[in-house]
Amino acid sequence: MPKFGFISKILGDSNERELKRLQRTVDEINALASSIESLSDEELSAKTDEFKSRIDDGEELDDLLAEAFAVSREMARRKVGERPYDSQLMGGITLHEGRIAEMRTGEGKTLTAVAPVYLNALAERGVHLITVNDYLARRDAVWYGPVYGALGMSVGVIQNNNVSYMYEPGWVPSEHNDEGLDDLRPSNRREVYAADITYGTNNEFGFDYLRDNMVRELEDKVQRELYFAIVDEVDNILIDEARTPLIISGNAEEASATYMQFARAVRTLKEDLDYQVDHKSKHVALSEEGITKIERQLGVDNIFGQDSRLARHLEAALDAEILKRLDRDYVVNDGEIVIVDEFTGRLMPGRRWSHGIHQAVEAKEGVRVQRESVTYATITFQNLFRLYEKLAGMTGTAETEAEEFGKIYDLDVVVIPTNKPMVREDFSDVVYINERAKFAAVVNEIEEMNKVGRPVLVGTTSIEKSEYLAAQLQKRGIAHEVLNAKQHEREAQIVVDAGQPGAVTIATNMAGRGTDIKLGPGVGDLGGLHVVGTERHESRRIENQLRGRAGRQGDNGSSRFFVSFGDDIMKRFAPEWVPGMMAKLGMTEDMPLESGMVTKAIAQAQQKVEGHNFDIRKRLVDFDDVINEHRGVIYGEREKVLNDADTRTNVVNMLVEELESLFKNADTSTDEGFELLHNELLEILMAEDVPSLEEMDELGEELKDEVLDRAEDRYELIEGMIGEENMRKVEKWLLLEAIDFHWREHLTAIEDMRQSIGLQAYAQVDPLVAFKREGYDMFQQLQENIRRQVARTVFKVRIQEQQTTEAPAPVAATPVASVTSSDGGVAAASSTPTEAASSARTRPSAAPVLNGGSAVDVRKLGTNRGDEESGRKGGGKGSKTAARRKLMR
Repeated sequence: MPKFGFISKILGDSNERELKRLQRTVDEINALASSIESLSDEELSAKTDEFKSRIDDGEELDDLLAEAFAVSREMARRKVGERPYDSQLMGGITLHEGRIAEMRTGEGKTLTAVAPVYLNALAERGVHLITVNDYLARRDAVWYGPVYGALGMSVGVIQNNNVSYMYEPGWVPSEHNDEGLDDLRPSNRREVYAADITYGTNNEFGFDYLRDNMVRELEDKVQRELYFAIVDEVDNILIDEARTPLIISGNAEEASATYMQFARAVRTLKEDLDYQVDHKSKHVALSEEGITKIERQLGVDNIFGQDSRLARHLEAALDAEILKRLDRDYVVNDGEIVIVDEFTGRLMPGRRWSHGIHQAVEAKEGVRVQRESVTYATITFQNLFRLYEKLAGMTGTAETEAEEFGKIYDLDVVVIPTNKPMVREDFSDVVYINERAKFAAVVNEIEEMNKVGRPVLVGTTSIEKSEYLAAQLQKRGIAHEVLNAKQHEREAQIVVDAGQPGAVTIATNMAGRGTDIKLGPGVGDLGGLHVVGTERHESRRIENQLRGRAGRQGDNGSSRFFVSFGDDIMKRFAPEWVPGMMAKLGMTEDMPLESGMVTKAIAQAQQKVEGHNFDIRKRLVDFDDVINEHRGVIYGEREKVLNDADTRTNVVNMLVEELESLFKNADTSTDEGFELLHNELLEILMAEDVPSLEEMDELGEELKDEVLDRAEDRYELIEGMIGEENMRKVEKWLLLEAIDFHWREHLTAIEDMRQSIGLQAYAQVDPLVAFKREGYDMFQQLQENIRRQVARTVFKVRIQEQQTTEAPAPVAATPVASVTSSDGGVAAASSTPTEAASSARTRPSAAPVLNGGSAVDVRKLGTNRGDEESGRKGGGKGSKTAARRKLMR
């Protein structure tokens, strides 16, 4: 037996064993059916309190599984008329166990999640159900809300633009312009996350996590612990989107003129003469002629000289002009560049390419060039979802990525059998010389199916190609619907109608994931839905998803892919001699090539690309794990500060460490070194607390203890004047301001280092090893910078009165010298501009609001130096040791 066949047999046997184990649990659930069905609605609802009491008494969720599944199944039957099949119960058990359930399209994944969601919500720690778009989050919450509500569970929904809802039966919006909002009461994020079950998209859960780690007050946090998440379309979210990090950012310097200048320059370049495109690596290489032309147009001697910004601008401009294509990679919408998801074809408003590429595309299209950004917070989906205590997922296509799910997320894949046998017929590919001939054949196939009344779903890889095909159908007089990113709002209705007799639907890769295509009357007898693929994708999963639209729940159906040597994947991987061979054999444009050799070549190419993309994502995880360790420490420290965990000790320790560091590194053997130490002390302490140069000379070895004692006196004087409660607020503000400012600086610096670390390979050093080493050094520097800022700000704070008409005047602390408060608008780089504006709770506050008291400037708080000074000088060593213990308390 071939090696891979042997492995497949092992995996197959393993899955069969899992299914047998799952079936035993399903049998237990079914055995309870009659007794559960005999309960009244009130008795069925009361089961929730019973289960919670049993958990309090020490029972585990696994102990309740069979009963809880039986209860939720019966409630689903009563409230929404749906009773999960045994295969859906198997999928639900798999989800509860923290694994991935692969279930074919049409097998009812949404209903499958109800039982495990209910079971895990009994723990009262919050269950997150993650969908691919806002529409599905609203739809599923409203559809299954009656089931959860009848079982005593609260349901919330988070949406983009900081919109949130609680499921409340009977609620009707005052402006009834969206039926999808019936039964959804507007709410706030905190209430929604406090619900037993929360629906939302991966982006929203991720951004809320980041924003929670930017707040300045504990009550501004909205999320609870990350306990259990079920990810719908898990392959799309954890695989396809894994290379796109979530970023919250603010504006950097203005550079629009530079982007426009480079856009004009690269527009004059000619392919093959000035540059070449490597389609495999998606890279543009300039020739000497091209470099000379660019330098001449920009008026620079060396584009790759000391100013590295020029080279970065050039690289971004080349990417925008040559690799990024309108209506394939992006669209222009209301004067903005909106990215099109390459895997789903959906618009992604608010998402922006990094490294200046988005600005370069804006310049190319002549729209307003938005400023580059400074990163405030970022996380990859890999590390976001690994934060959950338990993670599960479901999709129709996971088995091809089982290795990646296992290695990165520690998730096993279980292939759940279909409720009814799958009878779809998948025809062999047909290959044409060029795209024109291919699309002509596609139109012929559509027309042939349309004549007999069979519905046809056509999958395209870009908006541009979907609109081209639509124009060809228009010429033939064939009625059709177009489902692409531009028609996102009508997506659900178009998909619902796609199974009606004679329907022709053109779709980008999105193909309405999450919405089933149900066959109209008589369509099954005609052969069912026919799926036409107009191009092979670099991922087999995307093709399987398209094919999977046909043949749901045992329906008839068929599929066929049409390919040409002008397709992207064929350009990248097909042998260059094949088109020439076809021409030599006298094959005309309209003659298809049906060759096992070509089909095999495509399959091999796909496996290469999938392997390459997996390596990239795995490498991304390896690099991001370094940053993730830093993130964990920083966010952990922030959490302690927000919880008022001994801020006094933290600030005092930082002050003492900074002062001791100064003395340790000072060279007092020279006048210059002595003067430098004096100036450094002036940067930390009040001027009257710093001994004069003459005093410093007189104090000699006692200088350090004297300075530390004076720092202690000043600290206690401030605390006595403004009160302990207000002092804790000042300390809290000092710590958060320093942590946040230097974390932002660290993110920028480490990202720059990551971009350049590849050069280490030339020195035969593993870039990852170098990144870990340099990243460690940078993190040490980050911690030193935080300490330094706190120490050099604590005595530079002005306590000032804030005027108010409704309450006694509060006191606020504002920075005077070292600290920089960034109060610009925070923009979510992967969310909509409106959402970014709504995230104002993440903006660093200018100062804490303190309680009571009149205006005081701590820089002017004096000490009674007379007796204290003389007493300190004659106090001896014991008093200094006691003072030190007091300061460090």
